[in-house]
Amino acid sequence: MNCFRKAAKTALLVLTMGALFSLPRASAQTEPPTPKSTDAPQSDETNTDGGWHVGITPYLWFAGVHGTAGALGHDASVHATFGDIFDYLNIGAMGVVETRYNRVLMPLDFMWMKLSDNKAIPLDDPEAASIKAKMTETMLAPKIGYRVADGKKVKVDALFGIRYWHLSTSLNLQPTQIAGGFSQSANWVDAVAGGRITTILSRKAFVTVLGDAGGGSARSDYQVAGFLGYQISRRWVLLAGYRYLSVDYRPNGRAQFVYDVNMPGVVIGATFNAK
Repeated sequence: MNCFRKAAKTALLVLTMGALFSLPRASAQTEPPTPKSTDAPQSDETNTDGGWHVGITPYLWFAGVHGTAGALGHDASVHATFGDIFDYLNIGAMGVVETRYNRVLMPLDFMWMKLSDNKAIPLDDPEAASIKAKMTETMLAPKIGYRVADGKKVKVDALFGIRYWHLSTSLNLQPTQIAGGFSQSANWVDAVAGGRITTILSRKAFVTVLGDAGGGSARSDYQVAGFLGYQISRRWVLLAGYRYLSVDYRPNGRAQFVYDVNMPGVVIGATFNAK
C-alpha cells in the first residue's frame, strides 16, 4: 500500500506540473478567425470547439530498454539503447485513438512489440557467459478525462484510467543450454492518473507535455512525455517528441517473474482527425 500511496502522490504532482500515456490527439487545431461583434465582445479565455472529435494516431516509439527481466527465478540484466533498437526490435504495432465530446476525453493507447537482447547479463546463473532474452510486450491504456481549461492558447486535461500489461519473457543461457531455456508470462492491471497541457504556438504548431503515475499490481508504473505537433492539412498533424515509460512488476518478495524496466526513446507519428 505504501508503494501505491507514493504512486498516487506522484500522480498528483505530475498533474500539477502538467505532465501525463496517452499520446496527444491533435487538439491544437485552430479555429478560423471569428468576426468581432459590436454587440457582444468575444472572450479570449475560452474556446467553443465543441461537439464530437475523433483522432487516430499511429506512431513509432524508438525506445531503449534498461532493467531486469526474469522468468522462473532466473534474472537477466537487459540493456538495449536507442542505437540498438533496429537490432532488438523484431516487430511492433502502436497507436492511439482519442474521442472527445465537448470537454470529455476518452483516449485509448495501444502498444505491442517484440524485443530481444542476445547479450543480456545473467544475475543468478554464474555458469552462463550471457543470456539471450526475448520479450513480448502488450500494453493497453484506456482512460477518461475532462478538459479543465480550454483557452485559445492553453488547454489542460485531467486523465484517469488503467494500464493493462501482458508480458512474455524467454531466457536462454549462453553457451549453457538447460532444458531449452526458461520462459514465463504474466498479466496485470495498474490504475493511473495524471494530466496533459497543450500550448498553442501558432495557427499550425503546438507543444504538448503529459505524464501519469500509478500502481496496483506493479510496485510502480509511470510515464512522462513531450511532443511538438505541426498541422499540415485540415485533417493531418505530424508529431515528434520523447517518451519515458517505467514499470516495476514483482508480484512478491520471491517473485518468479520479474519485469523492472525503464523505456526511454524518441516518438514520431501522425494524427488523422476523422471528425
